[in-house]
Amino acid sequence: MNDADVGKQIQQMVRFILQEAEEKASEISVAAEEEFNIEKLQLVESEKRRIRQDYERKAKQVDVGRKIEYSTQLNAARIKVLRAQDGVVGEMKEDAGKSLLRVTKDATAYRKSLLRLREPSVVLRCREADRGHVESVLEAAKKEYAEKAKVNLPKILIDGKVYLPPPKTARDAHGPFCSGGVVIASQDGKIVCDNTLDARVEISFKQKLPEIRKKLFSQKVSQ
Repeated sequence: MNDADVGKQIQQMVRFILQEAEEKASEISVAAEEEFNIEKLQLVESEKRRIRQDYERKAKQVDVGRKIEYSTQLNAARIKVLRAQDGVVGEMKEDAGKSLLRVTKDATAYRKSLLRLREPSVVLRCREADRGHVESVLEAAKKEYAEKAKVNLPKILIDGKVYLPPPKTARDAHGPFCSGGVVIASQDGKIVCDNTLDARVEISFKQKLPEIRKKLFSQKVSQ
């Protein structure tokens, strides 16, 4: 084999190697591009999921915020209504307290109060201004009690040292007050009967409060 044949053979081998290299490079390029496209698609889908999750999270936050705001406003409205209702009931109670001033002029009310505590010997406390009323009905109350209970006349001692507070005035609206009535206690102080007019009004209001609210507000709510 001469030099020319050797050169040709070498050229053929070079071309073959270059062709193999080009084909290999092309395969690598195609595989790399496919891998890149797959990775790019995965990244795009991952970002889409992240964006959707972020949007859903923010949407839930907005929805929760709206619900909280609605609940807050609803509770505030309910509190406002309840305060208004309490104001109306309070005014009724205040008017009832004012009407008690007329009751204190009726000595019969004090006679009934003296019959509450069924003890043979009691200590009675009243307002200083009402002592005359109490003393005027004391004997009649003792006789009535003895007749109804079928016992001897009870011993009733009026406390002349400590009196119940005077009625409420505009000057001293927040101090202790008493609209009338009496407080009766056993001699040992173990049994106490608060039969003041204010205590009776307070008890009546507590007992009748559901009925009062129903009559005052149920019709307005249904309208």
